[in-house]
Amino acid sequence: MKIVVSIPGGVVEGADRLARRTKRSRSRLFSDALKEYLARHSADKVTEVMNAACDEIGDAKDAFVSAAARRVLEKSEW
Repeated sequence: MKIVVSIPGGVVEGADRLARRTKRSRSRLFSDALKEYLARHSADKVTEVMNAACDEIGDAKDAFVSAAARRVLEKSEW
C-alpha cells in the first residue's frame, strides 16, 4: 500500500544514510521502523507476550533462583 506522509528533511536525510549503510530501500527502512515503533507501543501486545512467556515458564519454584533473589533483596536498601 502506498501512502503520502510529511517527514522533516533532516529525518529523511538520516534515514537515507541508514538505508544505504544497511543496504535497504528507504521504503523498507520506514516500514521496519514503523513496525518496531508499533510493537514497542502496543501495551496489549507486550502484555500478551509477557503472559505467554510466564505460561511457558510455569510457576515451578527454583531453589537457586529463590535463594539468589533473597540475597539480593536482603542487600538492597528499601
